[in-house]
Amino acid sequence: MNETTTPGLRGQVRTRDGWAVRNAIATITDLAGNQVARIEADEAGTLAAEPLPPGTYTMIVTAAGYAPAARTLIVPGSGTVHTGTLVLGRSGGAELPPAGPWTIDPAHSSVGAVARHLGLSSVRGRFGTFEGRIEIAERVEDSRVTARIEAASIDTGNKLRDDHLRSPDFLDIAAHPMIEYSGTGVEPAGEDRWTVHGTLTLNGISRPVDLDLTYLGTGPDTWGGTRAAFRAVAELRRADFAIRFNQVLEAGIAAVGETLRVELEIQAVQGEALPETLPEA
Repeated sequence: MNETTTPGLRGQVRTRDGWAVRNAIATITDLAGNQVARIEADEAGTLAAEPLPPGTYTMIVTAAGYAPAARTLIVPGSGTVHTGTLVLGRSGGAELPPAGPWTIDPAHSSVGAVARHLGLSSVRGRFGTFEGRIEIAERVEDSRVTARIEAASIDTGNKLRDDHLRSPDFLDIAAHPMIEYSGTGVEPAGEDRWTVHGTLTLNGISRPVDLDLTYLGTGPDTWGGTRAAFRAVAELRRADFAIRFNQVLEAGIAAVGETLRVELEIQAVQGEALPETLPEA
C-alpha cells in the first residue's frame, strides 16, 4: 500500500535542498484553535497519523533551527489527507548539511598559515598533505571534527625557509610528524557562522583552539556526490606551542611575528570515505 492509498494523514517534511527534516513536529488544530493531533516525523521525514474527522484544519510544522510552516488541511469524509511535501527553511542562513559522516577532500581543500615577517609583510604557507572527517550530529551543536596534517608537507615557496620550519626551531617534524585537531562541539556565532571548540596538538603540545567557522552551503558535485563547504580561521600564539625561535634585528624588530593566522578552505564529501577515483578538477 503506497502513500496515495494509505488511509489517514500522510506527508513529508524536507529542507530546501531536499533533505529529510527528522523529528519535525506537526501540530493540527481545528477552526476553533483546539489541538486535534500532534505528529512527529520519523527518520525519513515522514508524517503519519490515523484518519481525522472530516473538516478544515490548520497544520503548523516546526523543527529546531527551522522557520515554521503552516498549511490548511481539508479532510474529506474518508478522513484521509495527503499533505505532499512541506519545505522548511532554516532560521537564518543556508541549509545545514544532513547528519552523518563527511570526509574532507584534500584535493579541493587547503590548510594555510600566515605569519608576519620583519614587521612589514606576511609570509604565507600551506600544508600539502592532510586528512579529516566531520561528523554532523542530529543536534548540530554536538557535531565533531578530526583532522591530521603532515607537518613535513609545509610549503612557503622557499626551500631554505621550509627546511628551517621543519627543524627543531619550529615544527620539529622528526619528533612530531603530525599536527592534529579534534573539534568536540560547535555553537552558533551568527548567520552561517559557528564557533568550533577543540584541541590542537602541535609540536607535541595540546592546547584549546577555537575555529571561527563560516558555513558556505551544501550541494551536488559533478561526480555524483554531495559536498559541504566551510571556511575557518584561528589565531595561534607560537609560544603556546613552545615555538620560541626568533631573531631580533638591530632596530629591535623581531624577524618572525609572535602570532600565526591559520586559514582553512574545506570541502567535505558526504560519506565514510572519498570515492576511489576523484578527478583533479
